Amino acid sequence: MEVVSRIESRPEYLSWEAAVGARKLVEQVMLVKPGEQVVITGDTSTDRRVVEVTAQAVAAAGAVPTVVWYDTRPSSAMEPPAPVAGAVANADVWIEYSLAYIMHSEAFRTAIANGVRYTNLTGMDVPMLVDTVGRPDFEGVMRLGRTLVRLLEEADEVRISSANGTDLVGRNQGRPINLRGKPAEKPGETVMLSGQISWNPVEQTQNGVLVFDGALWPPAEIGLLRTPVRCVVEDGVVTEITGDRDAEVFRAWMQSFGDPNMFRLAHWSLGFNPGVTRPTGRIVEDERVFGCVEIGIGTKGAWIGGEPWVAAAHTDGSVLGPTIHLDGEVIELDGRYVHPELVAICREIGAPGY
Repeated sequence: MEVVSRIESRPEYLSWEAAVGARKLVEQVMLVKPGEQVVITGDTSTDRRVVEVTAQAVAAAGAVPTVVWYDTRPSSAMEPPAPVAGAVANADVWIEYSLAYIMHSEAFRTAIANGVRYTNLTGMDVPMLVDTVGRPDFEGVMRLGRTLVRLLEEADEVRISSANGTDLVGRNQGRPINLRGKPAEKPGETVMLSGQISWNPVEQTQNGVLVFDGALWPPAEIGLLRTPVRCVVEDGVVTEITGDRDAEVFRAWMQSFGDPNMFRLAHWSLGFNPGVTRPTGRIVEDERVFGCVEIGIGTKGAWIGGEPWVAAAHTDGSVLGPTIHLDGEVIELDGRYVHPELVAICREIGAPGY
């Protein structure tokens, strides 16, 4: 996988700052309470320092940390070893750090049905924990997210365009807009890293051209994009994938499953974590590059709204520097928010460039 290299192996590197991030994650985001059973899963590609500092934060909160390690699976959403599935099914809180995450697997669905509060932080390393959790103003980022949610809820037609050739249109028609970076307040709730909202316009209204130019993962061979991947979208389905090497790898991977649902757009997302200014190849960060648009393809979770479906896998790709039109009104221009309310909040939270 192509990633930005930034790993510093010394255990003391950013250790105090990482401790702050872990405490915020455990107490402010996952709302861990004394006595709760908290399972932390990591695979052999996970930064062990992140797992250790998180387990310490769980213990400091009066809860019971259990760490489960296993081998890195060939792809995401594959079923984990049975002991892993058993551990997460019986947890109160599950924090997933595994690179080959098991969100969208049967083990994941069972855990959620059992009432586990879950967060997917796939591929998180120490700098990512510090930059995306420890340092940002969590409440301020949520305020920005709630404003974006309101603007999307008030709109019907959403058009995403970009200088790279993206021109994608969809209609919300009352579909819910989900603030993903929020506290895990309810049993069975899936929350994600702060700085993202997600929804899916009515499938048959999604048409146009989608050009990924930031990051795309899985497949494992890509991560950071070296060349754009151009997708034609008709009625919510990717019907054509063109471009150079990365597009060829992506097309072959998508076709390898022999599953029509793999080509269905599962969600549209907006990224706005002020700690992420560029793609790194770590998809949880790349989905939240400040001002980006991210599109998920494949399995669609029921939480998104509208018809859910299961595919062989799920993939996410990002569009950098987009322009966003809501019923014809531009709220973001070439990657910079221009709506007055959004600009004001960006300045308050110290977002880069405002």
